[in-house]
Amino acid sequence: MMIARWSIEAKFGHKPEVIAEMQRWLRDIGSQVGWTPQRVRLLTGSIGVKESTIQSEIEIADLAELDAAWSKLGALPDHAAWSKALEPHVVSGTQRWEILRIIG
Repeated sequence: MMIARWSIEAKFGHKPEVIAEMQRWLRDIGSQVGWTPQRVRLLTGSIGVKESTIQSEIEIADLAELDAAWSKLGALPDHAAWSKALEPHVVSGTQRWEILRIIG
């Protein structure tokens, strides 16, 4: 098992909008690629990390599953529209993926 973690930084004063968009994405778009509430959680910065950080952690079986989900996402018009709706609320260039292995 692995965790695919996607991070983004909200612009100052835009954190509520980014969180709302992330929740909408999980409900309306992520669910289309099998990323259900049981496999995903949203996190935000508190102590020792920027308060503007918002992360989505998705539990995946392996890199093949992640690649398949990314391929499906790339073909969804709703995903492209969501990205454009999110863009005014985030710091450009801060999005990144981290992939971690679960031990045990």
